[in-house]
Order: sequence, then C-alpha cells, then structure tokens
Amino acid sequence: MSTIRPGHVARFARYLLFGSLYFAQGSILAYFTALNALYLLSFNLTMSQVGIFSAIALTPFIIKIFFGMLSDRVNLLGRGHRQPYIVLGLLIQALCLIIAPFIHPGLFYWGFALLAFILMSGMALYDTCTDGLALDTTPADERGTIQGIMVGGRALGVVVISGIVGILAQHVGWTAVFWSLAAITLAPLPLAWRVREAPRPAERRFRWGAFRAFGRGPVIALAAFGALYSLIINATNEIVNPFLEHDFAISLTAAGFYTAVWGIGVTLGGLTGGRLTDRIGPCQAALGAMGLALASILALALTASPLMAWPLVLLFGLAFGYYETVYFASAMAFTDPHIAASMFAILMAVANLGTGVGLALSGALVDAAGYRSTFVIVATLNLLALPLIGVIFGGVRRKTANVERQT
Repeated sequence: MSTIRPGHVARFARYLLFGSLYFAQGSILAYFTALNALYLLSFNLTMSQVGIFSAIALTPFIIKIFFGMLSDRVNLLGRGHRQPYIVLGLLIQALCLIIAPFIHPGLFYWGFALLAFILMSGMALYDTCTDGLALDTTPADERGTIQGIMVGGRALGVVVISGIVGILAQHVGWTAVFWSLAAITLAPLPLAWRVREAPRPAERRFRWGAFRAFGRGPVIALAAFGALYSLIINATNEIVNPFLEHDFAISLTAAGFYTAVWGIGVTLGGLTGGRLTDRIGPCQAALGAMGLALASILALALTASPLMAWPLVLLFGLAFGYYETVYFASAMAFTDPHIAASMFAILMAVANLGTGVGLALSGALVDAAGYRSTFVIVATLNLLALPLIGVIFGGVRRKTANVERQT
C-alpha cells in the first residue's frame, strides 16, 4: 500500500483508514457493551457500582477538548498534527488491555477504574485526532458519508468481535478476552503509521478567536442536543444485556451474539443514515433519528421473550447508529476550520458528558425502579430534542432563505 497523504489520497484509501481506526474502537466497545457489566457483576458489584465505573471510564471523552487543542496547536515530532497522536493513543489502549487481567475489580475497584480511565484516555486521544484528520480532509458534501463510515466501522468491529468475545469469556477466560482486544487494537497501526500530512494552510492554523463560535445559539443548542441524544442511547445500551440476563437468564455467549446483532443494526444505521443525511439534510434526519429512538426503546420495554428480543435489539442498534451519524455530521457542519479538532472535540465531549450521566442514571434507575420502567423513562426523554432541533437548524434555514432573497 502506498503512503497515505490526506488531501491527496484516493477516496477508497481514505475511507479504509477512517473505517479501520473506528473498527479498533468498536472492538473495545464490544467488550464494554456486551460484557463489561457482566464481568463486573461477576465480582459481586452492584449495578450502581457498574454505572459509576462506566461513568469514570468515559471521563476522558468529556475532557478530550485538551487533546483537540494539543493536536490543533502542536505538530508532534514533525510528523503532523494528527498522525503521531493517533499512533500514541493506539499504543496506550493496547498496553492497558494487556495489564487489565491482573487487576481484581472486587478487591481493587478504584485501581481497575483508574486503568479503565487511562485506557479510555488512549482511545479519546486517537479518536479526537482521527476526527481532526477527517475534518481536515473531508469535502462538505461527504460529511454524512464519512461519519457513516466511521460509525459503521466502529459498529462492524462490535459485530465481528462480540460473538468471539462472548465465546472466549465463557470457554477460555477473561485474560484471552483482554489480550485479544489488545491485538485487535494494534491492527490499524500500519495504516496510521503511513499517514503523511500535508502542510497546514493559513486558513486552518489555530486561532483563539475562533472559540467565539460557542457563543452562538445554534451551536449551544447543538451541544445540548448531543448531550441529550448520547444520554438516551447509551443509558439504554448499558442495560440491554443485564436486562436480558435478569429476565431471561441468557448466557455470556448469548450476550455476545445479542451485541453482535445490535452492532449490525448500528452498522446499517450509520451507513444508510450517513447517505440519507447528505440527501435530505440534517434537520429532517435528526427528526427521523429522534422518532426511531423513541419507538425502539419503548419496544424494548415490551420484550416478552429472548426470541422477541432479537429484532428489537436490531431495531435499537439501527436507531443508535442513525442518531450518532446525524449528530456527528451536524457537528462537522458547525466546526470552525481554525480549531477543527478542538471545536469538534468540545461538541463530542459535551455529548460524552451526557453519556456519563446516562450510564450512572440508568444504573440508579434500574436499582430503584427496574429495567422496564427505566426503558420507558429514557425513551420519553427523546421529546426534549424537538425544541433543540428547531434552534439548531432554524437559523440555517433562515440564513439560506436570506441568501436566496438577496440573489
């Protein structure tokens, strides 16, 4: 494979780079969505403790603005503003996965939480810089498509890995799970290593004044929408497998396959949602994503059997991928090129703050009210997105209308 040069690279090679980096993310996501809660519960932890652990592990995605600012400002070792940080993040993630089996979560709860924090810091670093690289190289009419590929690539990692992870956990052991994930994390390293970034033009050089964009009403509303959507889908996702285990006594292997089905839905939601967003526009796409999430989560509350759960988990995965793609593509549209990675990272960090709140909230709600009531409560939160969508895209429509009148 020839050297990858963003800005001059063939479309397929660029898509392969982004898809493979997000596939590495998906391998870790497969563990956290399919088995992390079950792994911690096996050490006699409570769902509240699982929720707190998950919130701590996701903290790096809330503070990743600093990774974005570092990437925007510092050309590391002369290799660029994105590539060296991507490589470093992958190495940190792999090392933490190698160490993980040696820490007992029941005896060293906070030590295991710290390791998870460091692991996710590595992921947040390469995630932020991958987003920055996408912002630097993606034409405006491909934003939905590239975000769909990244969301789909991550979900494909979940699909491929989930069933394997469940089988390894049940028949081989947890050490095999963590070390396999470490090997998978390193898979995109050759592609990332070959990236050569073009010199940064003046219009993309870091400028502090660009942060004034966060004072605009549509950007504030977009950030709030990101926190809300992320709270909803991740609060739901954390409790799907524990719910199925609680009500229907599914095995670890079955949990892995349910997550694989969910991942297929996310892949379809990302790939089709990205193309659809480019075609119908982000406003209509956001409304559709909100409605689909509302319906799919309410449907989970009505699950009557393990057999019925299969199509409902697929439907929820479709909603998950579609919702994420719409938000990510919208965030790209509002990003200032002078602070591309920083601004996108802030918007993602706010969304991840919603994730952290959602994970802690869902655990507490389950302990207080049960799984099915939690699904209903979380589903209805989608209605709060309606006024936010109006603020986000209403200004865009008014601006477009004014331009058309002037011409």
